[in-house]
Amino acid sequence: MPKNSLRLILILGALAISGILFFQTYWLFESWSLKNQDFHISVTRALRVVAEKIGDINETELPKSDLVKRRSSNYYSVNVNSAIDANILEDFLIREFDKANLNTIFEYAVYDCENDELAYFNSCNLSDGPETYEQSENLPKFDDLIYYFVVKFPEKESYLINDVSTSVLFSILTMLAVLSFLYAIWIILRQQKVTDLQKDFINNMTHEFKTPISSIKIASEVLLKDKTIADNPRTKQYAGIIKEQNERLNNQVEKVLNIARLEKDQFKLNMEPIELVGFLQHLTDQEKIKFESLHGDLKFLSKLENGQIKADKLHLTNVLTNVLDNASKYSKKKPTVLLQLAKKKDTYLLEIIDNGIGIKKDQIKRIFNKFYRVSTGNVHDIKGFGLGLFYVKNICDAHGWKISVDSEFNKGTIFKIEIPQL
Repeated sequence: MPKNSLRLILILGALAISGILFFQTYWLFESWSLKNQDFHISVTRALRVVAEKIGDINETELPKSDLVKRRSSNYYSVNVNSAIDANILEDFLIREFDKANLNTIFEYAVYDCENDELAYFNSCNLSDGPETYEQSENLPKFDDLIYYFVVKFPEKESYLINDVSTSVLFSILTMLAVLSFLYAIWIILRQQKVTDLQKDFINNMTHEFKTPISSIKIASEVLLKDKTIADNPRTKQYAGIIKEQNERLNNQVEKVLNIARLEKDQFKLNMEPIELVGFLQHLTDQEKIKFESLHGDLKFLSKLENGQIKADKLHLTNVLTNVLDNASKYSKKKPTVLLQLAKKKDTYLLEIIDNGIGIKKDQIKRIFNKFYRVSTGNVHDIKGFGLGLFYVKNICDAHGWKISVDSEFNKGTIFKIEIPQL
């Protein structure tokens, strides 16, 4: 993966995580605030109804203000201006809290004027769970009231948390997703580091190969020109093998270097006008020798007299020779290949048609992947790194060409390249 792309992913990931955490935190606080407010409203309404019922029983007028007063987050006082029957009070509280769906534990007490203390203390559990809380020993009293009762909700926080359990669950799932993403980023960074080390090693190694390859090339050419070597067929054959294998090694090194340049964005095309028909005919004449040595045949057929395009001649040559090289290697019989050029609207359609072993349908979509090599069945002597078609695809993309493949297993393959007209 290019470093710029990785950096962009990290930046977008960091922004996404920050946004998720911000909105998740905001959502939780907002949900808690709303639930707390709803709880307070429900309790106030229920206590007001209880106070009105007690007022009706005692036939007393209730205070115009501060009838129900919140003394703390879970503690309320109710001023009724008359004596209170604790038994009736408990029944009213249970009925009204049940109507308001306040299914939690509550404690209540009635103020006794004679003793100046909160008396008739009791607790009720309206929840389905067991009563496992620690009961309050003392409830605070208030000097500004005479006839009043108090109500406390000791398990209010637990009740509200249970009420927002869905939000908490989603928050936990979100955090797990964020942690998974962070772990994935860590894996990517570690893999990127390993990949960079691998690329640096391969690049350094292939560059180091260039010097001995050049030296071997010069030495082999000197040997082949030497009269003593030329007069000895066996020695001349060995010198020829050295030169041939050295050229093969040089081609493989060049492939690796070209791929490295592509991945590092150090790749530049030297665009120039090319007369396509003449270029393809000349290339066919050069490559035909290779096919004849394999008892095969390479032909060029053009439905056009000429065709002007703009391309990098070196890389266009490499693209075609790579495809032709595959056509000659992936063949159980004498390789027969046809280069066919035709016009298609505003593009030229170049087809490379072979009679090779073909490609299975499930493999076609992967043949342009780096290091991928098609399964060759009984053909075991095919060598390579799986970089040829990866290079071909990248060169076509760099030129803005469209490349596609049609193949039938055990019958042959057709590579199609659409090249815009100049």
